[in-house]
Formats: sequence, structure tokens, C-alpha cells
Amino acid sequence: MNRSTAREIAVHLAFELAFSSERAETLLERELTPEAFAARSRDEELYAQFPGEGELNYMTTLVRGVGSHGAELDGYIEKYARGWKFSRIDRVAAAIMRVAMYEILYMPDIPNGAAINEAVEIAKRYVDDDVVKFINGILGSFVRAELPDQG
Repeated sequence: MNRSTAREIAVHLAFELAFSSERAETLLERELTPEAFAARSRDEELYAQFPGEGELNYMTTLVRGVGSHGAELDGYIEKYARGWKFSRIDRVAAAIMRVAMYEILYMPDIPNGAAINEAVEIAKRYVDDDVVKFINGILGSFVRAELPDQG
């Protein structure tokens, strides 16, 4: 499994986290098991290979981070989605942006451009082109305004 696949799975888990009252830790304990991957792999090729330790740590960091910084990340999304209330934003798009923003803010070893590019590539598989452009625009504006020396 590569980091792109691990990131996409983290987006799936971040999406699930947004729809439950479950804590990130509980979700991770249930979903990051060989059994859960085997069950999901019947419907989604993404889960065909169980992640190694590095990918598991990466996914865990992302999902825990999105879980603990959710309000902050959602605030940034709403701030840069000018004219949009957060509640109107596509839930898949929100999960993708939460993961990318968490990487940008809290994982300095990941270049901002890589986080944005990966978010756009994931979005292309799940949402239409207008939403992909929306995600790209929000993430680009976020980096330029909040981290001008890192953009």
C-alpha cells in the first residue's frame, strides 16, 4: 500500500467520523483491522491490501487529527468557501478538505502542494468537476492566506 491509498482510506474514515458520535479512537480500533479490510475489500479494491505499520500510523495520525481538530478545520473551510455555509458543502468534499488541511497545518513533512494535489486527485474519484475545482480553490486560498511563507 502506498501513502496515496492510505490517505484515501483516511478520507473514508474522516467521512464516517463526521456522521457519528463515535470517537476517532473507537472508529480506528474497529476499522483498522485485517478483518475490516477483508470485509471492505469485497466492495472496494482500495482495501485489498492491509496497510503496513507506516501506513497504519499515517492513517491513525490523520483520523485522530481530523477528529480532534474538526471544529478548527471546518472553520477554515467555511472561511474560504466564501458565500457558503459549512452545512451546504458536500460531505465528501468536506472530508477531503479536512484531511488536506490537517496535513498542511500539522504535518510539516508533507509539502503543502502535495497535500493539495492529493486532495484534488482523491476528489476526482468521488465528486464532479465543479466540486473538484471548489476544493482546489479553497485549499489554495487557505494556504496563501494562512501560511503565506509556505505557499
